[in-house]
Amino acid sequence: MTDGPLIVQSDKTLLLDIDHPGSVECRRAIAPFAELERSPEHIHTYRLTNLGLWNARAAGHDAEQVIDTLIKYSRYAVPHSLLVDVAETMSRYGRLRLEADPVHGLILITKDSAVLEEVIRAKKIAPLLGVRIDKETVAVHPSQRGAIKQSLLRLGWPAEDFAGYVDGQAHEIELVQKDWKIRPYQELAAEGFWHGGSGVVVLPCGAGKTIVGAAAMAHAKATTLILVTNTVAARQWRDELLKRTTLNEDEIGEYSGAKKEIRPVTIATYQVMTKKKNGVYAHLDLFDTHDWGLIIYDEVHLLPAPIFRFTADIQSRRRLGLTATLVREDGMEGEVFSLIGPKRFDVPWKEIESQGYIAPAECVEVRVNLTESERMLYATAEPEERYRYCSTTATKRKVVEALVERHVADQVLVIGQYISQLDELSEVLGVPLIKGDTPVKERERLFGLFRTGEIKCLVVSKVANFSIDLPDATIAIQVSGAFGSRQEEAQRLGRILRPKSDGRGAIFYSVVSRDTVDQDFAQNRQRFLAEQGYSYRIIDADDVFQGKI
Repeated sequence: MTDGPLIVQSDKTLLLDIDHPGSVECRRAIAPFAELERSPEHIHTYRLTNLGLWNARAAGHDAEQVIDTLIKYSRYAVPHSLLVDVAETMSRYGRLRLEADPVHGLILITKDSAVLEEVIRAKKIAPLLGVRIDKETVAVHPSQRGAIKQSLLRLGWPAEDFAGYVDGQAHEIELVQKDWKIRPYQELAAEGFWHGGSGVVVLPCGAGKTIVGAAAMAHAKATTLILVTNTVAARQWRDELLKRTTLNEDEIGEYSGAKKEIRPVTIATYQVMTKKKNGVYAHLDLFDTHDWGLIIYDEVHLLPAPIFRFTADIQSRRRLGLTATLVREDGMEGEVFSLIGPKRFDVPWKEIESQGYIAPAECVEVRVNLTESERMLYATAEPEERYRYCSTTATKRKVVEALVERHVADQVLVIGQYISQLDELSEVLGVPLIKGDTPVKERERLFGLFRTGEIKCLVVSKVANFSIDLPDATIAIQVSGAFGSRQEEAQRLGRILRPKSDGRGAIFYSVVSRDTVDQDFAQNRQRFLAEQGYSYRIIDADDVFQGKI
């Protein structure tokens, strides 16, 4: 028995003592297979889940490594039942394999014929299968490659896909490293993905996910479809590819509400892909009517359900998912795992920060008190309206004003959820507002002025949550958000993590109403960042007004 930082319990929870000198090393060691659940001040609670263990297995960690890690850092003897359970859960991954057979086409094969017997009798699986070839092999309808992976995951027997990929139409793409050099972790991420053939790369915001995408394209040397969150992100991808690769303007097309260009590299928005016309998804045929060699899903944690359905049909294409947070508030991480692929590369945010590739950040939660009249309004409001009331209080506006004044020399982003609140803040602060109905040209113009420093402060709605490159933004002030969304919190912090030209750190303020659902949601929102090693300092609104920050 050692004096380790970890307490491992038989219900699959891991308690990490944050004050222990070995806690940072331990957090890093358990991150590939354990998921953070709660992160108060001294003891963080992690949980071992089947999906977490299978992701670790797909990324090359075996049960022995996981067990060794648990024993090494555990303060007390690790329950034997848990060790057995870990070994057995991880052994389930890959017991079934999808392979390409020269005679029978797509086959499901196993060395454990009892498992095969079990799954072929499952109601959801039987319709997806063809003829039984022998005791260990059964044919699979080629069109059902994605559907069978989904169904097997739900049954608890995730299949490993070795059926290979089509090369797609060849198109020469190379990286052009003139004034920059690909970072070691970006190279490892691209290679990890290429080796696996499909899967997800998880990197912090500001760590250059676009470069990983470009490096994957240079590996594929084929026509590529890139799916992004919005038109501004599409333009940023285009600019980056022109700057970092041998591609020229004629080779990159934009497929959005405004344009419908199909080129060797086509960048499409999720919005246009999921648009319905007469009850039918009008543009989804973009996926399969062209011989793509690679499909890249930017911000894969936001993937809409129709795209999942269609991704199930294109399993023979190489698929790369990029994200900073493989956290989905709808619990569909399993769909990402089975249809896009398992996690191929992940690196802790703090590790990238220590290497100097993202800016160090301080997180501050500013708690404000509601006035008597606001408290009464909040108390008598309908439950579904309460969050709006406590998120848009006048005291928050005063705090934002004080914070903006304090950071008058910095590049400041004020981010919120409710448009009426943002309109008011824009007016009070005398700064531009970017929201959903701001035309794309105007958005690009304002972001451009902000990048050059002509505008020091911008108020932005959730349109700026994702894929917006604002290198010199150093201060973010969050006034309201999408309920308890962990990925939104991480994305918003990510807006200010690009390394600064003068090496400065960043500050992320989250303004929260005390003793309300706003405070409860804030705790949940912070969980993912706590897992990455960020801790929030809590201050009172009065400290802001008195300049005691």
